[in-house]
Order: sequence, then structure tokens, then C-alpha cells
Amino acid sequence: MRRFPDSSAVLVRYSRDDKGGPKLSDYELLEFPASETDRAKLLDEMLQKCLGVRGRVLKERKFYLVGQTRVHIDTVQGLGSFMELEVVLDNKQTLEEGQKIARDLQSKLGVTDEDLLDCAYMDLLEKK
Repeated sequence: MRRFPDSSAVLVRYSRDDKGGPKLSDYELLEFPASETDRAKLLDEMLQKCLGVRGRVLKERKFYLVGQTRVHIDTVQGLGSFMELEVVLDNKQTLEEGQKIARDLQSKLGVTDEDLLDCAYMDLLEKK
């Protein structure tokens, strides 16, 4: 559950392989506007009771759009700053085309393969 300063929230379900380099993310969003804060809180509490809590990631995100690529600049409490490139494919594009777009922007930004992460922020926090 992601909560925002304006009291809105979004539940994110995603699956992504833990491997280096560009990878496919499969995700679904359930959005709660600020007017539905109580419903978001109730769902969050229900999920916590059913599944438990693995941890909490506190971050500030800046968002930019470069063509069809979403660029996320995250400052994660306890970890530092990170950048994520998320190429949004249209129905006609292949995974390989998306990877090419990501690699091109990665190169233009001077990000090396050694800079890439192969896990989630929560994984990094648990390793600390």
C-alpha cells in the first residue's frame, strides 16, 4: 500500500524477476482518492492481518517522463538515492524493443551495468 501526502493511496501488486538489467514488470493498481482514506486504511489493515508485514519502505519520489519512459528518482530512507527507468510498452511493442529503449536511455544517462540493482528496496533494507 502506497500512501501519499494528499491522503490518497494506491495498492500495488507487481511481480518482477530479481535479475540485473532491463526486466519485465507485471503490475496492477487499485487507487484510492483522498476521499476514500478510510477504505484504503481498512484494506491495508486487513492485508496486514492476513499476510503480516515484511517491512516498510519510506521514500520520496520525483517523476519525469522521457518519451515513453517513466524516470523515477527515489530518495529512500536508510538507503540513499536511486533511479528507475520504466519503459511503458504499447500493445505492438516487444520486450526486446522496450529493453533497447531502456538501454539507450541508460547509456545516455551514464549508468553502467554495475550500477544496476537486482532486487527491491525492501531486500536492501533487510540486508543492512
